[in-house]
Amino acid sequence: MVYWLGGEWAVFQTSYKVVDPALPVAERVRHLDTVFRIDVVSRIGIISLLPLGLHMGHLWGVQPYGGNFLVAVWLGWVAWVIVTLLAFRDKMRRKDTVFGKLEDWSRYLAIPAVIGTGITSLLGMGPFEAGDGQQWYSAKLIVFGLSLIVGLVLRYYLHEWPGIFARLAKGPDAAAEARLADLIRSARIVAVIYWITIGAAGFLGAVKPI
Repeated sequence: MVYWLGGEWAVFQTSYKVVDPALPVAERVRHLDTVFRIDVVSRIGIISLLPLGLHMGHLWGVQPYGGNFLVAVWLGWVAWVIVTLLAFRDKMRRKDTVFGKLEDWSRYLAIPAVIGTGITSLLGMGPFEAGDGQQWYSAKLIVFGLSLIVGLVLRYYLHEWPGIFARLAKGPDAAAEARLADLIRSARIVAVIYWITIGAAGFLGAVKPI
């Protein structure tokens, strides 16, 4: 969680340089590349929370599936990290490839699975334990799923940045600057919501209030 939250904070701070019209476009693009390099660390951090949570949940007795299930989960994580790194490579090359789409779709599939599993477990339908003192785990799954949704919104804003800078590289473009300013303004609001969900997930895991 530290890598995830710390990376998001670094992206937030670096974004001020990206949108500073007083800087040369080449310098702003350099900061944009820095944002992408930091962001990939955060992305690996967030996808690592799922296998870690499932493994630790098994050790705590609230997630009943171990053995081969956890082996499969960790193998899936390895594949997920590989896709994430390949998507990052192509993004740095300013290429739109299948790996970027696969990375997005991994979230589209994970979000309903995680939130749905958390809800059914809280309702006593399984697959995870949700007795007295165990409900925090399923609640944390739901919050984690919500944070993935917020992260997708942030990804939407980041997806537009390379195209905008391709326009700015051709010369001054007031419309592109205005669009970039709108995107970063909205992204900063979403980032605060992101940190709140991250904090809520951490609170549930640390305090276990229910």
